[in-house]
Amino acid sequence: MSYNRRSKLITAGVARSPNRAMLRAVGFGDGDFEKPIVGVANGHSTMNPCNAGIQPLADRACEAIKAAGGMPQMYGVITVTDGISMGTEGMKYSLVSREVIADAIETATQSQMMDGVLVLGACDKNMPGGMIAMCRMNIPAIYCYGGTIKPGNWKGQPLTIVSPFEAVGKMAAGTISQEDFDGIEKHACPSNGACGGMYTANTMSSSFEALGMSLLGSSTMANPDADKVAAQGTSSVAMKMIAYVSRTANSTKTVGAMFGAISRPTIESVRSPRACAAWTSGATSAVKGSSPRQLLSASK
Repeated sequence: MSYNRRSKLITAGVARSPNRAMLRAVGFGDGDFEKPIVGVANGHSTMNPCNAGIQPLADRACEAIKAAGGMPQMYGVITVTDGISMGTEGMKYSLVSREVIADAIETATQSQMMDGVLVLGACDKNMPGGMIAMCRMNIPAIYCYGGTIKPGNWKGQPLTIVSPFEAVGKMAAGTISQEDFDGIEKHACPSNGACGGMYTANTMSSSFEALGMSLLGSSTMANPDADKVAAQGTSSVAMKMIAYVSRTANSTKTVGAMFGAISRPTIESVRSPRACAAWTSGATSAVKGSSPRQLLSASK
């Protein structure tokens, strides 16, 4: 059985010698062209804490794919930071970035006929964007969530990214001191990781896990924790195994499964309208005959 069913179209045969020459320059050797090529869509970015801790996970993914007998190919994925862009002209780029991210992942993966893809992200847009790309391509794929941020603390009070927003209102009302205002700002985001609450990133990661798009337990890990890096290696090995058995991204997605992913972790836990909007886009890409009306009915 050939495990490089797609990538052999660009690596096998006399006519593909120029292709192999270019791949040799990025680390391929004589025995590597028969191995499955797995894309690593890397959402690392220092634009925000959500994605700033992803690079070690991407590096671990590549190591694990190689150790399992595959060949990783890493490429970058953009991000937009809603928490920074809000209230400015920059926010106009937020929603459209989801489609740009989906297009970018699909373009890179499909242009080189990769046998599978591992998508790494941890923010409002690269999570649904990655999911939409996985649904469109319908090839072996796993989403690897970068993990949530650690909670902040100021004078014994736990903090999240919401805390500075609340402090702005308190400052306007004159109900907070300058010391506390500054202290909240400086301690609200103490580590890398997605915003610490059931906002879009953590909501989407929970629904990914419910739908089988990521490994069990991966949605609840914090980015700085050692088990997040370990889980990344496990996801990479699972990615190669999925490629072996030809389990595609859409094989777990039926209308019923989509309803489950939305109604349980998305609606019952947080009632996130943004996550519902993302899932309607993913569902229409993944399930023939589904419609936004069907999926949105889960939120009623």
